[in-house]
Amino acid sequence: MSELTAQNLEYGAPIFIRIFKGSSTLELWMESNDGRFKLFKEYEICAYSGDLGPKEQEGDLQSPEGFYFVNAGRLNPWSQFHLSFNLGYPNKYNRMQGRTGSALMVHGDCVSIGCYAMTDTNINEIYTLATEALKGGQPFFRVHAFPFKLTDENLDKYRDHRWYEFWRNLQGGYKYFLVHGRPPNVEVEKGKYVFGV
Repeated sequence: MSELTAQNLEYGAPIFIRIFKGSSTLELWMESNDGRFKLFKEYEICAYSGDLGPKEQEGDLQSPEGFYFVNAGRLNPWSQFHLSFNLGYPNKYNRMQGRTGSALMVHGDCVSIGCYAMTDTNINEIYTLATEALKGGQPFFRVHAFPFKLTDENLDKYRDHRWYEFWRNLQGGYKYFLVHGRPPNVEVEKGKYVFGV
């Protein structure tokens, strides 16, 4: 509570989460009084599975990348991994690509077989802020999972990578948030993510 007060953020305010595989970082953003989202805290991801790139099929031990959302029905306070919330993989885009998988989570217990695992201390804090945001009226919170910060400079280093075009598509959502201070509404058209208000 003291940390929230110090940043002029309110307990129960809407949240937004960004995940970066390359740096093993989870960012928790909260809506501020001006309607823009402000970075509350960065948490170290204790473990994730696989390499840079999206999850393609059940059992590939790959953590997903893309745009997901979590509502109250996807929270699990009784998780065998301490606490968890389901990302909702496969989303519409994943299904259109023929990708398979299930029970892809952010959870505690610091072990991963396709999920993003946090320490129990960190998931306690993240889960509490998520729960309070949903109780406060946020219908769901968005989780954007990226390979790394999708700046033009970073992406250019991967021009010959298998997933370059996929990451260029993700970059549209990444940049939208930087410009508008709010996560975009994400739809899927013609096999690609599209972004808007």
